[in-house]
Amino acid sequence: MDKRKKIVVFTGAGMSAESGIKTFRDSGGLWEGYRIEDVATPEAWQKNPRLVLEFYNQRRKQVMQAKPNKGHVILAELEKHFDIQIITQNIDDLHERAGSKKVLHLHGQIMKSQSSTDPNLIYTMARPEINYGDKCEKGSQLRPHIVWFGEMVPEMENAIDLVADADVFITVGTSLVVYPAAGLIHYTPSQSVKYLVDPGDFDSTVLGNLRHIKMGASDGLKQLQKELLSVA
Repeated sequence: MDKRKKIVVFTGAGMSAESGIKTFRDSGGLWEGYRIEDVATPEAWQKNPRLVLEFYNQRRKQVMQAKPNKGHVILAELEKHFDIQIITQNIDDLHERAGSKKVLHLHGQIMKSQSSTDPNLIYTMARPEINYGDKCEKGSQLRPHIVWFGEMVPEMENAIDLVADADVFITVGTSLVVYPAAGLIHYTPSQSVKYLVDPGDFDSTVLGNLRHIKMGASDGLKQLQKELLSVA
């Protein structure tokens, strides 16, 4: 059994932004020029599945062209010293490509597809597109393996279990205001050490012993890496 200090890292859009991956919050609720309601909801899928497929095909190509940034690499390097578990809201695979071994995706993975009728049928994609007419083994149209707005987050209970066992909880690149994921910090043990790495303003007194490193993901994690290793 791994007796090393358990660090749970919760990452959001700010983590991937430094790799050039845009988020729907970049331009007033539009995501690459599309309204969220038109491309990232179950209703959008029912109304225009071809548009939804094409939208995610383009996002997938962007992810494939992007590269892990220094923040991703730092988290992977920390595995040499700590038991690192990453929980991410991001749908890209940059954590894995940087070398992180334990990554839980709360909102799905863009490099996978799933059945539109059986969410348990999930496939790793061999090519960057899902086309209209591509079907699962049960004969239903394949859709992106993404948790859309308005859908349940099936991995939430697993995430809560991981957080409840954390010695250190680090949040990177997310504002801690979007629920249900932002509520994870409330499941941390009372004695755990908590950090927020994000350049935005935040009232850290709301959550007690939370230290706010007011920097971007890469610079903030570089500083935190030094601190963690100095007391390891």
